[in-house]
Amino acid sequence: MGVPEISNRSEQQMWSRRGVLAVLGAVPAGVLTACSGPADASETKSATGGTDPTPSGTAKSQVKAPTITVTPADGTKGADFAKPVEVTVADGTLSSVDITGDDGSTLTGSFNDARTRWTSGRNPYSDTAYSVTVKAQDAGKYTAEFSTKAPGATFVGYFTPEANSTSGVGMPVSINFTRAVKDRAAVQKAITVTAEPAVDVVGHWFSDTRLDFRPEQYWAAGTKITLSLRLRDVEGTDGVYGTQSKDVVFHIGREQISTVDLAKKTMTVRRDGKDLATYPVTGGDADHTTWAGIMVISERFKETRMESSTVGLGDEYDIPDVPHAQRLTTSGTFIHGNYWAAASVFGTTNASHGCIGLRDSQGANDNSTPGYAFYKSSMLGDVVVVKNSGDGTVAPSNGLNGWNLSWSDWQAGSAL
Repeated sequence: MGVPEISNRSEQQMWSRRGVLAVLGAVPAGVLTACSGPADASETKSATGGTDPTPSGTAKSQVKAPTITVTPADGTKGADFAKPVEVTVADGTLSSVDITGDDGSTLTGSFNDARTRWTSGRNPYSDTAYSVTVKAQDAGKYTAEFSTKAPGATFVGYFTPEANSTSGVGMPVSINFTRAVKDRAAVQKAITVTAEPAVDVVGHWFSDTRLDFRPEQYWAAGTKITLSLRLRDVEGTDGVYGTQSKDVVFHIGREQISTVDLAKKTMTVRRDGKDLATYPVTGGDADHTTWAGIMVISERFKETRMESSTVGLGDEYDIPDVPHAQRLTTSGTFIHGNYWAAASVFGTTNASHGCIGLRDSQGANDNSTPGYAFYKSSMLGDVVVVKNSGDGTVAPSNGLNGWNLSWSDWQAGSAL
């Protein structure tokens, strides 16, 4: 069947315009195809590539596809974990960036003002595989994968008190590291200690391997303390990285502060501001004086062996069953029960080798003795203040005894 002959000029013009509109109507479809195809990285794993789909006679600048770059690059294995992840786009703007690790962690970050660059807010974790999904305006999504290298040498921090434990008001948060720390500021910045009710808590370095935290005054009774360790991939010293990322909660119980006056040979125990008991005691003799100062109970034993050779006193004593022993210093000062001295010694004579003794019975089961009663009333973190001992103040690092430093001296030991 032939094409009908157009009989007048107006119909010819109408057909001519329709023909033009039909041709122009096909152009946008070609342009859209050219823009979306190369950036469909969900299939191509590439931000650009493929044949040039630009229609003949159309300027390439009108259809140029966004070019997305991820650093570390797609497919990288053993990437550096000490640098942030970066995503950039050329000839476009970034809509979203999502990065997820195979450990379930995510990396969040921020865009520059032009939304042409995205930078992660922290570095990726070591020894972790990451999946990256990027979307740019007027383009499909781009995906990439990379993995980071494992650290070489590592360190951890062993903390006191134990998780979910309840301690006395003098208990500091003490952390001992398995490797010497060179970059104290970086490590301390990765550790926070917070209290409820809130109080200012400051860290103090006693050595390259020990960092303690405490407030200016003793903790308030009933305080909840949270230790946040964010040491994973923190470089403590050259090439040595932390591994921990965890939160630990401790609790403070009632307030108990005991004052030992070795001039009077007595100990007064105060509980929540009220006198609980007064016991006769014996302290170190003239040749083995007891440390003075503020001390914190750091270990407790219903019975334990004490040998003089372990504290540099030769073979002066070896007692296999010292009852109700509670450690006050790392160097060996205890407050403990004593069953081998005459009852008349307590309250009248300082006759020990440096420890503080209370009358007790062998076997640690006689609940009528002061040694038994004081042990039962005590807990880790309780404060024992010794005065008039004839000796100097105990070193703040000798046990958990940082309370012997003024607040200004304590703050001076912070790396931040």
